Amino acid sequence: MSDPALAALRALTADPQATFRPHQREAIGDLVDGRARVLCVQRTGWGKSAVYFVATRLLRDAGAGPTLIVSPLLALMRNQIAAAQRLGLRAHTINSTNRDEWDAVRDLLAADAVDLLLISPERLNNPAFRASMLPLFAQRVGLLVIDEAHCVSDWGHDFRPDYRRVRDMLAALPEGVAVLCTTATANDRVVADVLEQLDVGGHAELRTYRGPLARTSLRLEVVELPQPAARLAWLVTVLPELEGSGIVYTLTKRDATAVAAFLAAHGIAAEAYSGEHATEDRVAAEDRLLRGEVKALVATSALGMGYDKPDLGFVVHYQAPGSVIAYYQQVGRAGRGVDHADAILLRGAEDRRIQDFFIEQAFPPRERVEEVLRQLEAAGPEGLTTRELSSVVNLGLGRLEAMLKVLDVEGAVTRAGTRWALVEGHTWTYDAERYRAVTELRRAEQAAMAAYGTDGRCLMRTLQEQLDDPSPADCGRCAACTAPRFDVPLDPALVREATLHLRSTPLVLDVKKMAPDPEGAMRRIPEGVRVEEGRALARIGDAGWWPAIAAGLEAGRLDDEVIDALAALARGFAPDAAWVTWVPSRRAGGVLRDAAARLGAALGLPAVEAVRRTAPDAPPQAEMANAAQQVANVRGAFAVAAELPPGGVLLLDDRRLSGWTLAMVGGQLRGRGAPAVWPLALASAL
Repeated sequence: MSDPALAALRALTADPQATFRPHQREAIGDLVDGRARVLCVQRTGWGKSAVYFVATRLLRDAGAGPTLIVSPLLALMRNQIAAAQRLGLRAHTINSTNRDEWDAVRDLLAADAVDLLLISPERLNNPAFRASMLPLFAQRVGLLVIDEAHCVSDWGHDFRPDYRRVRDMLAALPEGVAVLCTTATANDRVVADVLEQLDVGGHAELRTYRGPLARTSLRLEVVELPQPAARLAWLVTVLPELEGSGIVYTLTKRDATAVAAFLAAHGIAAEAYSGEHATEDRVAAEDRLLRGEVKALVATSALGMGYDKPDLGFVVHYQAPGSVIAYYQQVGRAGRGVDHADAILLRGAEDRRIQDFFIEQAFPPRERVEEVLRQLEAAGPEGLTTRELSSVVNLGLGRLEAMLKVLDVEGAVTRAGTRWALVEGHTWTYDAERYRAVTELRRAEQAAMAAYGTDGRCLMRTLQEQLDDPSPADCGRCAACTAPRFDVPLDPALVREATLHLRSTPLVLDVKKMAPDPEGAMRRIPEGVRVEEGRALARIGDAGWWPAIAAGLEAGRLDDEVIDALAALARGFAPDAAWVTWVPSRRAGGVLRDAAARLGAALGLPAVEAVRRTAPDAPPQAEMANAAQQVANVRGAFAVAAELPPGGVLLLDDRRLSGWTLAMVGGQLRGRGAPAVWPLALASAL
């Protein structure tokens, strides 16, 4: 096997001197000669893809069926197809962006004209795909590859329920089909879980190749900069000095946009990148980074696994991710094909709050899950849509969909089109102990991330130990082993400019045109009761106006500078407003009354107490998790309590959480004769 394998490796890498790295040849031999099930836990850049590409070439040459690769990201798919073509492999992909090609690919599969098919894990959970294409592939597949296999484990940092369908695929495979799982970010617990998932169908031998995880090209450093404005100033100061181009990671989409805009305003070629951007825009941005046409992509974790730029010179974290394991995976984008790359963590004061949000979005509590199952049982075989469930179960639509996906994979519910139904006679039970243990693990990972770089220990060694590397060692290169290099003094004027930048972009509050009825079905809101497009001065938790707003809400009175900013905002988007009123809030009613009076004075408009609360015991709107619940909670809770002055009105609220309070109170004001209502919030959660 050795000569054909080496020839394939050299064709793949376009390097006539290429040789196999430790464990690569052994893994290929297990797959090709032994048709074994193999797990490779190897550092980023080790060459996991080389194993399955070379194995595919050899297996196809020996008459085996095509390879199926389950891959989590489109960026990885695009890179893999290009690499496969260098080996003469006919590679195709099936994902959510190319539905019009599915039939053609199926015909090619039937004609044995596909050597390698890449699919997203979501395809494994698509009923149409499972019914039409998966059986066809299972009959003929020669190699099954599960890339980024840590996603199969709910103990892992990037668990995806769709990966649990891998067990169905494994169970459908005929005897003698090789299986390869690959990952760079799996500790002992995740490895054990992945091996358990692999052990399907009585296949006895499971082989694991686990290599050292140290990255000799990376130099790690932590810089403590709690305030976002200081971090923006740091980026403008330091990024031009870093070699090559790289990635600046943020935890949220809004921070990616704000950071990229500030860098661009200071002449640094930077673009924002997140899952909200269209696929073609993300592809174009990735290509510009690949060609070095931008200094940095400012990205969420949407740019992560699978993106391959061998000469990426740096990875900077504007905020810390929730675990050391996730951090290792992200910094692993840098330094794959160069001798030196910098990985710098800028720890922020807001990191924990954002991390808490993600942790708390884990599997819902028992009572919510049991309520979903009861509702589906009552609905019978016809089932319910997600929106219909949301009208009776207080869970956000995204969280409800994720929970149903887990229940589907684990056999409690089934999906037909847009409807979910209970599986008759299912034996699923709520595993409270497991969910508790996973949450505790997330908290422990969060604590380890907070401790990273604070104890004087080697930073690379810390990463290795968190990943249960069998041979951790001090690197001799990081800031702890040598000396800090990037804890530089910042220009106070630049920090002030960054503060103004963070305060400069108010949020647009979109007009709600549809609303859920009591059964959860969406209905059009009549134009005669719609509010206008609104504004919010800040986003809850941001680094601009929010600290001053939060301090004012706590103290019982907003500072004059906040009132002045509200007045300037109102003049810009609602110049025709003739008076001001406010939403009576149990939490901030006094603050809003005072703020409305001062805002009116600043604008030269009367402030009128036009709305009263009629349901003082209604739960706080913050406890309502989806639109149906939020609308039901507001319906009947407020009433117009006075004759309205002529002209349009500014409607002030403290926190805009869902937008339904402003929309429905504004609708009542419209119904009582207000020709226009402009919502104005101190801060918005959206």
